[in-house]
Amino acid sequence: MPSTLSPRTDPAAARDVVPAAEDTVAFADPPTLGRRPALAADRDATPTLARRVRALVGRALRASIVLVLFLALWEVAPRVGLVDAVFLPPLSRVLDAFGTLASSGELALHLGASLSRAGTGFAIAVLAAIPLGVAIGWYERVSDVLNPFLELFRNTAALALLPVFILILGIGETSKIALVVYACTFPVLLTTISAVRSVDPLLVKSARSLGLSSLRLFQKVVLPAAVPTVFTGVRMAGASSILVLIAAEMVGAKAGLGYLITYTQFNFQIEKMYAGIIAIALVGVSVNGVLLALERHFSRWRTASS
Repeated sequence: MPSTLSPRTDPAAARDVVPAAEDTVAFADPPTLGRRPALAADRDATPTLARRVRALVGRALRASIVLVLFLALWEVAPRVGLVDAVFLPPLSRVLDAFGTLASSGELALHLGASLSRAGTGFAIAVLAAIPLGVAIGWYERVSDVLNPFLELFRNTAALALLPVFILILGIGETSKIALVVYACTFPVLLTTISAVRSVDPLLVKSARSLGLSSLRLFQKVVLPAAVPTVFTGVRMAGASSILVLIAAEMVGAKAGLGYLITYTQFNFQIEKMYAGIIAIALVGVSVNGVLLALERHFSRWRTASS
């Protein structure tokens, strides 16, 4: 009698049944198909050198387009009569005058005089303001004593005190450096006070619980946490040192970029006057770039922790 068992019910027959080809493909395809999009996505996610170059070029173009348009307008406006070329020469003539000043050594002389004054005053202000700001921000009694004095002079413009500095210290180098010190002190001092007071109290308590001394607490917790805010004030002070000094050199000096601008204006050397202004702008940009690099160097721990 023939067997009526089907492969589904007969175990022996079920072992002899060979799976269909499409069943094998059905089981083999999903893992293969699942891997291919992942590999393609990985390749797409990896930035190529060409993409990086295009991104850098695009960022540079966006950052410089306004400056390029301004310089082009400066060159074209006097030539087409939009402004009087006597009082605003074309940019090309100003650059020629800049090259003449640089090649003759006159620009280096005035630049060196201004940088030495600004650098000296800036360094004195930073070295004095940061420790004082830490003391005021950390110790309440020191803050109570010095706060009225700070509130009085923080709102007094440095240039308003220029006649006072000249009367007391004379018209020489001392009065100019003292004016720069005054102008640079308050941005650094106030930002340092704010930075110290804004340190996370939980960090301070944790450091104290570990048995750190006051000196180690400042070194390991307070100062690293305050560095970014302090450098904001340092950068502001760097800009103030240049601006205030230029104004002081216009009043009484025999060398310096401020003196160069005033001298060329009085002698109607307009191209050289604008060349001096360009030199001041380049100095300001360079100082800000150096301070930004220092800020990144001393704030590397923030990038590493993030």
